[in-house]
Amino acid sequence: MTNYGTIPTSSTAGPSANIEYLSRAKERIKEGLGARRPWKLMFNFHSINFPGNLSEAITRVRTNVAYFRMNYAMIVLLILFLSLLWHPISLLVFVAMMAAWLFLYFLRDEPLVVFRRTIDDRVVLVVLGVLTIVFLLLTDATTNILVSLLIGAVVVLVHASFRRTDDLYDEESGEGLMSGPSSSS
Repeated sequence: MTNYGTIPTSSTAGPSANIEYLSRAKERIKEGLGARRPWKLMFNFHSINFPGNLSEAITRVRTNVAYFRMNYAMIVLLILFLSLLWHPISLLVFVAMMAAWLFLYFLRDEPLVVFRRTIDDRVVLVVLGVLTIVFLLLTDATTNILVSLLIGAVVVLVHASFRRTDDLYDEESGEGLMSGPSSSS
């Protein structure tokens, strides 16, 4: 008997394919979360002090936001999640957007390519952030969302300006990220 034109299916390939998919997803989750910076490094109390002047604070914010980008995104998203616990519809929208965040930002192991163009991580971060805010604002929890985003931004800016940058390590070049007088205070 011939089976021309039919799609071959196999009952034995189903469970093994599912197990392979789950193991790949588990590995991607480990790798994706491994791309964030260590929390111990981020909250090293020996690296916290007041910046000497405004220009040093701005330099610290730029360096720390670039270095701890994924950690800061996780903190802001956690604050937003906690603020939505009393708004179930907004929470459902947030969970759907978190799935988009996971697959498009946190768990990606290769650059995002759209129409044969590579999209930078910062663009993905901004687009996902704007879409998350717009979709959540459509759920009538506007005040709650805006206050939680403001709290998240303040937390990130305070940490980024108070955390020294002289002990940040660049794995690719094998050198410290900051060298110079502004980072040693």
